Amino acid sequence: MAAGSCLLLLLLLLPCLAMTSHSTPGCRIRITSKGLDLVKQEGLRFVEQELQNITVSDLHGQEGQFHYNISQVKVTDLQLAHSDLHFQPQQHLAFNINNASISLRFRRQLLYWFFYDIGSINASADGVHIHTVLQLAKDKAGRLKISNMSCEASIARMHAGFSGTLRKVYEFLSTFIVTGMRYLLSQQICPSLEHASLVLLNSLLDTVPVRSYVDEHIGIDYSLLQDPAVSTDTLDLDFKGMFFPRARENQELENHAVEPVIKETERMVYVAFSEYFFDSAMQAYFQAGVLAIELQGEKIPKDLEVLLRATFFGTIFMLSPTVDAPLQLVLQVSAPPRCTIKPSGTSVSVSAFLNISMVPPGHPPVQLSSMVLETKLSAKVFLQGKALRMQMDLRRFRIYSKQSALESLALFSLQAPLKTLLQLTIMPIINERTKYGVQIPLPEGMDFTKEVVTNHAGFLTVGADLHFSKGLREVIDQYRTVPTVPPATSARPAEPSLGPHQL
Repeated sequence: MAAGSCLLLLLLLLPCLAMTSHSTPGCRIRITSKGLDLVKQEGLRFVEQELQNITVSDLHGQEGQFHYNISQVKVTDLQLAHSDLHFQPQQHLAFNINNASISLRFRRQLLYWFFYDIGSINASADGVHIHTVLQLAKDKAGRLKISNMSCEASIARMHAGFSGTLRKVYEFLSTFIVTGMRYLLSQQICPSLEHASLVLLNSLLDTVPVRSYVDEHIGIDYSLLQDPAVSTDTLDLDFKGMFFPRARENQELENHAVEPVIKETERMVYVAFSEYFFDSAMQAYFQAGVLAIELQGEKIPKDLEVLLRATFFGTIFMLSPTVDAPLQLVLQVSAPPRCTIKPSGTSVSVSAFLNISMVPPGHPPVQLSSMVLETKLSAKVFLQGKALRMQMDLRRFRIYSKQSALESLALFSLQAPLKTLLQLTIMPIINERTKYGVQIPLPEGMDFTKEVVTNHAGFLTVGADLHFSKGLREVIDQYRTVPTVPPATSARPAEPSLGPHQL
């Protein structure tokens, strides 16, 4: 009875456990069928390069008085006119090549009775059909990988052209050679493509940053939260999309934001970012202690300095041993800024303390006033290359005293000049830090073009087309090449690659 009750309770809890196991992504990328068509064009060139490097073992044998030895087999030409790359639910990509032809050239050594002949043979494999299915999955590090591959290859027919004095005899006896070559060639196609997928293409996926440093203060975690979701028309990737302070790399920030939803399929790729993505960046900067700025002496506009000295003249006269001592303004963000994304636009709310002090030479600072600043910044988010960037502008601003309403009323005259200070001095510093942006998790050699940003309630999407700035083979060779130094010579160590700093 007790066992039955436990089983019933477990069944009731299963839906809840399934719901709690789902993690909300801070960043979601969708690749559509149009994007896959572009990938197919570049992928087909890569497959041609791999098949041209097929290595076929030597073929030798005897049929009665006919002895043959075939060696130095090389692929001379490929015709892959009919190919198809499409999504296959749930986690797969299917790549098919139909009715292709492969031209070969190899060296012959033939002995028939007392006649011995050597030379070359041109052969052609026609009706080549290749069907491959790639399974995509998240590995332990949270990186997208090709976890498995199935492959079927067949050759419908093959014929060889002979030259030389015994051409007519060889054409009669060529069945043995052609049959053997057809078998050997068909057996080499799938291993070649398996190596290309599980080794070479996975090395390309290794160029996608998972955890990398953005600057000297913070980093970004782009680990996948789950295996990719594949439908007949799209492939969706859910990334954590969380920034972290470099001093606390293992710190986690819970995601309570709205989950980004991508419904469009017209562009090649869509990237969605929730408010959590931006909030975690500002939280990381806040915890890194860099959301503060100090202005002193000549850095304070002259008009503002005169107004501050007039406003706090009584305090200066009573507290400061030197009336003309330099002023100091310290602006310190008091809490992590918060991002709000609406269809009408993106804004950032910031609360900060502004401490105004006198700094007499040889004496500790004398505080004149401490006030609270509440600002709302409008944010323009845009994509350039593979970098997501943000430019901000001051929209709303107000100050008030932490001490009393009467002092807040006295500070009213400072509202306009301090707003000007923020616009002319502080905002350029903020935009200088944000102009470099953060990289989007795409493989090396692939970039965005024709980007369009659309705001939604709680998230924004970037629709774009894709462009290959480098070929797959070029990128793979670049990131798989390991420089070697001959032991007999001395050389400087190889310079590190200029790719993102992987953790």
